[in-house]
Amino acid sequence: MSESKIKVGLFVTCLVDIFRPSVGFAAVKLLEDAGCTVEVPEMQTCCGQPAYNTGDRKTSKEIAEKTIRAFEPYEYVVAPSGSCAGMLKKHYPTLFGEGTGVQSRAIALADKTHELVSFLTDVLEVKGVDAQFGRCVTYHDSCSGLRELKVHKQPRKLLSSVAGLELREMSDANVCCGFGGTFCVKYPDISNDMLTKKMANIEASGADVLLAGDLGCLMNMAGKLKRDGSKIEVRHVAEVLAGETLLPSIGEGED
Repeated sequence: MSESKIKVGLFVTCLVDIFRPSVGFAAVKLLEDAGCTVEVPEMQTCCGQPAYNTGDRKTSKEIAEKTIRAFEPYEYVVAPSGSCAGMLKKHYPTLFGEGTGVQSRAIALADKTHELVSFLTDVLEVKGVDAQFGRCVTYHDSCSGLRELKVHKQPRKLLSSVAGLELREMSDANVCCGFGGTFCVKYPDISNDMLTKKMANIEASGADVLLAGDLGCLMNMAGKLKRDGSKIEVRHVAEVLAGETLLPSIGEGED
């Protein structure tokens, strides 16, 4: 009798759904290759982080309750985004009164929620991937994934198994790119200054491809690289790990 597969609910994220669906497909491939059954609940929406960041707790709670209902049937919830996974895991339980039924359900969701690459390495104990990418890359550690979920070694571990790939660490890889969700809208001058410094470090690394695990950060950095006339490509780490690297760089062809 064959062993039953782990049932995973994929939290796609808004940005992946709207701007880069290939990241979602790459996530599914990686999870299925690791022995999971993957489903994408149709009733999922935004994680509620924009509302949460602007202090709209009422809307945040409404979104959280809907997300909790959508993902309760699954053993694990996985997101190809440290910021969205962090919202579900770290902030949902704080939205509801202590000891209430809905908080208990939020805690249960938090306990089974993981960022994609950390789930592969830390939970499924994946040691490597069957992928090739003969390029020189550098990796940006997105704030939420790094600080809320402790995602740092995991992507580097899997990238080391990609045939032909060379990783060149940039200076201050763990420093914010200036995106920060609504931060870049509230404080554009500060955000742009942070982003400019990040661009200098990316260029100085000598890599020709920039990777990260959060599409918001990647789109922010890709836009700046394009405006500066840089030839550096930008991709989500899941795309490289899954061998899905034929699509144009993030931001390419966009006005």
